[in-house]
Amino acid sequence: MPGVTLLAALLLIGIAARSNLIATAACVLLLLKLAGLHFVFPLLERRGLEIGLLFLLLSILVPIASGRITEREMLYTLTSLPGMLALFGGALATHLNGEGLKLLQLQPEIIFGLVIGSIFGIVFLDGVPVGPLMAAGITALFLEVAAYLSR
Repeated sequence: MPGVTLLAALLLIGIAARSNLIATAACVLLLLKLAGLHFVFPLLERRGLEIGLLFLLLSILVPIASGRITEREMLYTLTSLPGMLALFGGALATHLNGEGLKLLQLQPEIIFGLVIGSIFGIVFLDGVPVGPLMAAGITALFLEVAAYLSR
């Protein structure tokens, strides 16, 4: 069955690297595949990113909803140097994420390298896996720089 070997490898790599997110994602997809629930794949492919981002944003916005961050603190932060740099960083990150999404749509096979690189970052660089989009965005930037330098 195509894909089973790669999903099993990702599951084992996720377990070995102690990355619960990678192991869980590979396990869920493996179970869906083995159970013959292939109709779920297009839904996950189309809406999975949006669902994941929704939960990410919910967790980030909880301090605002709970009142731990006030309007005054937010306004002060946005007018400070760290706040302005955060605005620039957020704009740059979303641009890179968009480029990463394009790269993943054009070359979905690159995901395996992104996952292995993320695991390397988790294990050896004490990194935090926040998803393949930023990794793909940085990869897209590297590919653009490489293409520019090879001219």
